Amino acid sequence: QVQLVESGGGLVQAGGSLRLSCAASGSIFMINRIFKFNTMAWYRQAPGKQRELVAENTSGGSTNYADSVKGRFTISRDNAKNTVYFEMNSLKPEDTAVYYCNARSGPGGGPYWGQGTQVTVSS
Repeated sequence: QVQLVESGGGLVQAGGSLRLSCAASGSIFMINRIFKFNTMAWYRQAPGKQRELVAENTSGGSTNYADSVKGRFTISRDNAKNTVYFEMNSLKPEDTAVYYCNARSGPGGGPYWGQGTQVTVSS
C-alpha cells in the first residue's frame, strides 16, 4: 500500500509564490518503483470545475505543463527522497484550487492520489 501526502498549500497574495511537496509513504519497494518508473503529476480542482492536469514529470525527466501555468510553475522530483515538488510563482487568483499529487499507472502500480492541499490566491 502506498500513500501520497501533499503539503505546502496556503493563502498567498497575487504575485506571490508557494512550493508544494508530495511525499510517499508505505511499501518502500513499491515507492522506489513508483519514483523510478511512473510519471508523476499535479492536478487541481477549483470550486465548481472539473479536476484538470496542471503538470507532469515522466521518469525520463520530460515535463509538460498546462498552457495556463507555463513559465510560472515548475514540477520536479527527487527520487532519493521519494518526493515530488511543485514550485508556483507569480500566482494569480485563478490559480485558487485544491491541488492533488498523482502517480500515474506504471510498473510501480497505481494510479495513486494524494488527499489534496488547498491553495488560495487573494487579489
